[in-house]
Amino acid sequence: MDLNAVHMLVKVAECKSFTLAAQQLGTSQSRISRSVAQLESTLGVRLLNRNTRNVSLTPDGCELVDRCTPLIAGLEDARKLLLDRRCEPSGMLRMTAPSLFGRVMLTPLLGQLMRQHPQLQIDASFTDRLVDMVDEGFDAAVRIGPLEDSRMIARSLPPLRWVTVASPAYLAEHGTPSGLAELAQHTCIGVYNHHLGRRVHWQFLNEQGQPEDWPVPQSIHFDSGDPLLESALHGLGVVQIMEFAVHEHLRAGRLVRLLPRHEGRSRELALVYPRSRQASPKIKALAKLLLEQANW
Repeated sequence: MDLNAVHMLVKVAECKSFTLAAQQLGTSQSRISRSVAQLESTLGVRLLNRNTRNVSLTPDGCELVDRCTPLIAGLEDARKLLLDRRCEPSGMLRMTAPSLFGRVMLTPLLGQLMRQHPQLQIDASFTDRLVDMVDEGFDAAVRIGPLEDSRMIARSLPPLRWVTVASPAYLAEHGTPSGLAELAQHTCIGVYNHHLGRRVHWQFLNEQGQPEDWPVPQSIHFDSGDPLLESALHGLGVVQIMEFAVHEHLRAGRLVRLLPRHEGRSRELALVYPRSRQASPKIKALAKLLLEQANW
């Protein structure tokens, strides 16, 4: 059986289109059509239902694709592994990271990585959506929180810390809270996490020095953390935000740190990648840079 034809069939099934499959495989639609037809002739079964609008798998086609997809993925991993054993990092590095962290902290580092390794190309997706790295073809990810996927390896990075801030103009109008009870009377701006299905709690240290989730009565909430900084700078209210995002604004006096003795929220951070990619020079170069330059 022609494995290249099987690969084409799997891609057609994923894309539900000969045209899109041809674009992704870098070949012609007619070549894919001929290869799939020859595969059908060899096996003596019809694998695809074809009409003018779309294509779909027949039951026999579903059976073949279900059994062959892991094999095709394994061959692709083996190909990448052999290519990645070259000493100099090169080719495409696909990575993902949380939106705010990616934009503020990773973007300058990725520029430095490409200057160090001119043969490297980077495809970065900065999103708060929890992507499936294997299914979506990512080489690496920077993840907040504990690792939950046994298919992955995690390299620990310095943890992220949160601070609670507001603008001088907001505090001049509404007063500066001296404790958590007073903070509850302020306009608090938070985030709704669709993955968790609820608003994200803030966290403070209690009087015994232990971290506690604090369900702040949020007056405004967004579906991601990106607008928090702008909201605070424009005087909309109080936000709890990662420290790296507001460091310069605190130093310049554009924001004021609130309730510092109650600060204590932090989350582990890690560079995560599939076990099959641990020998990749691209991953090694990225990990080395992050571990050397981490300063958040």
